[in-house]
Amino acid sequence: MQTKYNGKTKALSFPWIKIIASEYFGIVSFAFLTAIAAQITIPIKPVPFTLQTMTVVLAGAMLGAKKGAYSQLLYLAAGAIGLPVFAVLPESGFGIARFFSTTGGFLLAFPLAAFATGLLVEKYKNYFAVVSSMFLGEVIIILSGTIFLNAFFIHNFSETFKVAAAIFSVWTAVKVFTAAAIYFGLKKAKAE
Repeated sequence: MQTKYNGKTKALSFPWIKIIASEYFGIVSFAFLTAIAAQITIPIKPVPFTLQTMTVVLAGAMLGAKKGAYSQLLYLAAGAIGLPVFAVLPESGFGIARFFSTTGGFLLAFPLAAFATGLLVEKYKNYFAVVSSMFLGEVIIILSGTIFLNAFFIHNFSETFKVAAAIFSVWTAVKVFTAAAIYFGLKKAKAE
């Protein structure tokens, strides 16, 4: 592998090539990126707005179905054992308790959303397919979160839909188109 510095081509040292090329590097990196995205929070109740779902669909698109899902399983496992990777919500509990809070249904859908996104992107690489697969991943997360929130907390589907699905519709589109731009930008940079 070679990189350009000041117009000159220079080979990267062998250990770095091995680490970057490792399948584990991508999995750990996207788990870490999801944790960072969780900290970018607009605190609305009962579910805050974060950038997590953007990194979830991006993980599926960049890593593929299995590795994308593994990255999100790693993220959830890190949160379950108490690492501070989830969005800061004092009323939502700590560690594994977060899976039983108002955000539980959203979080638990992350691996499935990354898998579904990755599965479609592995088969279809054009812009429309990538954007559609990312929308599908977002819908999986929102649908799971809405059903969970209604079943265990709000018990009124129209109210739940307003606070858990409708409120995120515009932001979902922004996140998907941003994720698609990042995906194609990274693919283009990798090809050069």
